Amino acid sequence: MSVVIRFWFRVRGSLLLSAIAFLFAVPPAHAVPSFARQTGLPCAGCHVGAFGPQLNDYGRHFKLNGYVWGDEKVTVPAISAMLLTSFTHTASGQPGGAAPGFGDNNDVSLDQASLFYGGRIYGKLGAMIQGTYDGIAKQFTIDNIDIRLANQGFIGDQMFVYGLSINNNPTVQDAWNTTTAWGLPFVSSALAPSPAAATLIEGNFAQQVIGVSAYGLWNDLVLAETGVYTTLAAGTQSALGVDPSGENQIHGAAPYWRLVVQKSWKHIYAAVGTFGLDASVFPGRDTSAGTDHYRDLGFDLTLQDDIGAKHTVLAQANYIHETQDLKASLALGNTANPSNELNTARVTASYFYDQTYGLIAGYFDAWGTKDAGLFAPNQIGGSASASPNSNGYLFEANYTPFGKDGSWHAPWINVRLGLQYIVYTEFNGGRTNYDGFGRNAKGNDTLYGYVWFAF
Repeated sequence: MSVVIRFWFRVRGSLLLSAIAFLFAVPPAHAVPSFARQTGLPCAGCHVGAFGPQLNDYGRHFKLNGYVWGDEKVTVPAISAMLLTSFTHTASGQPGGAAPGFGDNNDVSLDQASLFYGGRIYGKLGAMIQGTYDGIAKQFTIDNIDIRLANQGFIGDQMFVYGLSINNNPTVQDAWNTTTAWGLPFVSSALAPSPAAATLIEGNFAQQVIGVSAYGLWNDLVLAETGVYTTLAAGTQSALGVDPSGENQIHGAAPYWRLVVQKSWKHIYAAVGTFGLDASVFPGRDTSAGTDHYRDLGFDLTLQDDIGAKHTVLAQANYIHETQDLKASLALGNTANPSNELNTARVTASYFYDQTYGLIAGYFDAWGTKDAGLFAPNQIGGSASASPNSNGYLFEANYTPFGKDGSWHAPWINVRLGLQYIVYTEFNGGRTNYDGFGRNAKGNDTLYGYVWFAF
């Protein structure tokens, strides 16, 4: 089965398949109860499974219209909080500890504690602004930011929604859960090994940049968006809790684009799209050797079927192709090749019953050019074969008891309990002794149990 799927991705990548295991390291985005208090709707009004960030059609429109819908009289500020605590078990322990202050295996952790401003600021201006205490790194940092100004009008006799977004993570402004900032898995263990390779758009600029984009949705059918990103000054990043050392610094501005065509038929919804980022960067913020150049081109697909009042079936896919011109990195001795290619892909299927019980299954894959400079032997995180290739499966069962009409303490409290299992069939280019130190890919198989509060 995995051979067939992998062949399909590689030969027919243009058929809109998607994003990778490195997403496991990307901080999750969230639904926040302050949105529910503003709209008067339960979490299920905007979110598949009654818990974020998986948006339904109303949730996508709420976001595209600037987070300002709703006229409920609320006497408290649009502030919410989130706590994520978990247990992590890997098939093989990690000598020396999974992270500073943690054991080799079977670790219990407070993954994150976040505060949000979520909702209308004034008039047609709204925002989702997140600050997070990382319980693994034990530091506070600014997290995802999306500030929007949106409005509605007409082109001819067709509705036109248009707006501006200021944000700090390419694709965090996107309203579909197939792009990298919002894709599955929404939470995963920061204490488990994750593959070494990821395209630039897959979280590598998160919280390091500032960007502005303009978008328009015509006739509830076609969305087009274009924008630019630039790297924040090192001092600014440090003040916000972000470590700028070793990062790729954008030279000038990096263009970003997004195009989606969507359509609904009774209880069925479908959307296909493309997105991308084009960036010239100074590797490691070193300007002495010129720039590298990356171009990411992604395609995505969403299919949703709401069967009756209690059953939701969702299929999503995403594929990203990245070309890398690495002349600066080659001159600095950071890479063995002057150019590389990297591909990442993901396909997932989800089922939710009564917005309460959820099952998720997915396949992920990353493959590309071997490079002994980028992928060298190293214990657990390295590659003995100089290969970026990683692939495997993800399974999750979750339970969301609240978030519906009449739920306990709605719309102030919500919680999700989940059990997730990740299976690697290849890790950093190998199945056995992939790192050159005797570790096998299956040693990184991860059982992750979590309790995720929002209030």
